[in-house]
Amino acid sequence: MSDFLSNKAKSIEPYTPGEQPKDKKYIKLNTNESPYPPSNAVKKIITESNFDDLRLYPDPNVSDLKKEISKFYNINEKNIFIGNGSDEILAFSFMAFFNKGDKIYYPNITYSFYSVYSKLFDLKEVQIPLKDDFTIDINDYKNLNSGIFIANPNAPTGLLLSLSQIEEIASTNKNHIIVIDEAYIDFGGESAYKLTEKYNNLLVIQTFSKSRALAGMRLGFAIGNEYLIQGLKNIKYSFNSYTINRLSILAGIEAMKDKAYFEESVNKVINTREKTKVILKELGFIVPDSKSNFLFISHKNKFAEDIYIKLREEGILVRYFKTRLIDNYIRVTIGTDEEMNIFIEKIKEIIK
Repeated sequence: MSDFLSNKAKSIEPYTPGEQPKDKKYIKLNTNESPYPPSNAVKKIITESNFDDLRLYPDPNVSDLKKEISKFYNINEKNIFIGNGSDEILAFSFMAFFNKGDKIYYPNITYSFYSVYSKLFDLKEVQIPLKDDFTIDINDYKNLNSGIFIANPNAPTGLLLSLSQIEEIASTNKNHIIVIDEAYIDFGGESAYKLTEKYNNLLVIQTFSKSRALAGMRLGFAIGNEYLIQGLKNIKYSFNSYTINRLSILAGIEAMKDKAYFEESVNKVINTREKTKVILKELGFIVPDSKSNFLFISHKNKFAEDIYIKLREEGILVRYFKTRLIDNYIRVTIGTDEEMNIFIEKIKEIIK
C-alpha cells in the first residue's frame, strides 16, 4: 500500500504531539495547556449561540475577531491575520516567505515543528547552537542571508529575549523575514508586535491556546506589515477559505474582550511558576529562568527519563524529549497550586 504514498509522505518524520492518554485520569503537566478554564464570557456565548447558524459557512475574513484583536493591541485590522492555531500560521509562513531550497535559520534547540516544516517544504534548515546555558546569542542572528524563526520565550527552555534584542535582530536583517513565535509571551515577556510598524520584515505570531485557555478551539493570529499579511492570505485561500469555525470565532471574541480574566489567570500561572522554581532549586534541580507557562528542569543526581517514567506511574504526565543535548531534562507545565503541590511531593519521593 505504500506505493500510493509520495516520497515525501514516506520519508518525513512528523511532529510528535504531547501525550493525551485515556487509560486513567492524570495530572497533565505535559502539553502546556492552561490549568484554568476559559473566561465565563466564553462559556456564555457558546451556550447561547444560534445552533441554526452552524449550517452556514463562517466569515472567511474573521472580521469580528480581527476587530477585537485590533482594539486590544491598538493596531489596524489590515495588519492582522487569523489562523487555525498558531501552528497553521507557522506553516503558512514557511510557504509564503520562502522558495524551495532557501535557507532558514533558527536555534538548534527550539520548537521541533520548525524542523518538520523545513523538510516538508524543502528548505535548507540552518540550526544555530544555543549557548551552554541554553540562551540565544543574538550576535549569531545578525546580518544573515535568509529568513529567521525565533520562539520567544523559547521552547522547551522558556528563556526570553528582550524587546531590544529582537529589534537588534530585525534591524540587522532588513532584507529578510524575521518570524517571532510568541506562543508564551504573555507569561513574562514584552511582545514584539510593537516593532512591526517600524520593521516591515517582522511578523509576530501568537496563540489563544495558552494564556487565553482555548487550546481546544484552535485559534492563532499574526501581526505584521500588510504585505506580509497578504502573503499569508494568499496561501490560506489556496488551501481552505474557511479555516476558522463559527464557535471558535465567538470564543475568541469573548476571550479578547475579557481582559480582567486574562490578566488574572496569567498572573496566577506566573505566581505558581515562581514558587515552584524556588522549591525545585532547593531540591537540587537545575531550573533555567523560564518566562513561559512551563519549567525546563534537570536534577543533579537523577536521570530525567527515570523521573518522567516514575511520575507517569504516579499519575503525573510531564514531557520528556529523548533528544541529544536535552535528554537529561523534563519540561513541566505549570498547573494549579494544588496540582503543583502534588507534583512536588511526588518529586521529593522520587529523588530520595
